[in-house]
Amino acid sequence: MRRNAQVKGVILGRILDVKRVLLKLSGEALMGTRGYGIDPAVIDSLAAQIKVVVDDGYELAIVVGGGNIFRGVAASANGMDRAAADYMGMLATVMNAIALQDGLERHGMATRVQSAITIQEVAEPYIKRRAARHMEKGRVVIFAAGTGNPYFTTDTTAALRALEIGADCVMKATRVDGVYDKDPLKHDDARKYDELSYIDVLNRGLKVMDSTAISLCMDNSLPILVFNMEVEGNISRALAGEDVGTIVK
Repeated sequence: MRRNAQVKGVILGRILDVKRVLLKLSGEALMGTRGYGIDPAVIDSLAAQIKVVVDDGYELAIVVGGGNIFRGVAASANGMDRAAADYMGMLATVMNAIALQDGLERHGMATRVQSAITIQEVAEPYIKRRAARHMEKGRVVIFAAGTGNPYFTTDTTAALRALEIGADCVMKATRVDGVYDKDPLKHDDARKYDELSYIDVLNRGLKVMDSTAISLCMDNSLPILVFNMEVEGNISRALAGEDVGTIVK
């Protein structure tokens, strides 16, 4: 049974009234160790972790990227028209959203996919009030097709949708356990930050989210928690107040 009372969470020393969460997943995260596409084992693992969070009473929305299938920026760099490339990237996120929806529903969760591009046969159009209502009813809402506009990343989509639906925080899933001063997969002396300000992220050029997304969160005081999604149970541990990842606030 879902709890109607607001859930208390403590994230790295800051007490937050956390009830509604926006989870940002990159497309690359869905391909696991493969070089391309979607790994069903990754989808299954994510679904199991998300079910724990939903069963605990949190209202959850997800923004998913499309880089495992198509990256608009990369195609643009190779001479393709940027707008056309970005629209192709948006369609890739729709495929990921449908795959994620299938995984969540196989674990017994009610879901809705909402697309910023009208594809009525496979997804609802994005409507803010409808999304909020779905979440109030315990459904996981998956936002696809970015903002529906070229030149905007799914990081910016995550910040925008989180603000629109009144989320209490953005949880950015990565393959490392937080934000470092340099790539920890390449540098043994990389230093992890437990906490950062938005200005620190912008000034130091840290690859947390793109600058538009960080600025949106900063202007609206929306916390961002960066954590390792490959450690099973990290989502629920972070929301329970354990010392997981890096918080940007």
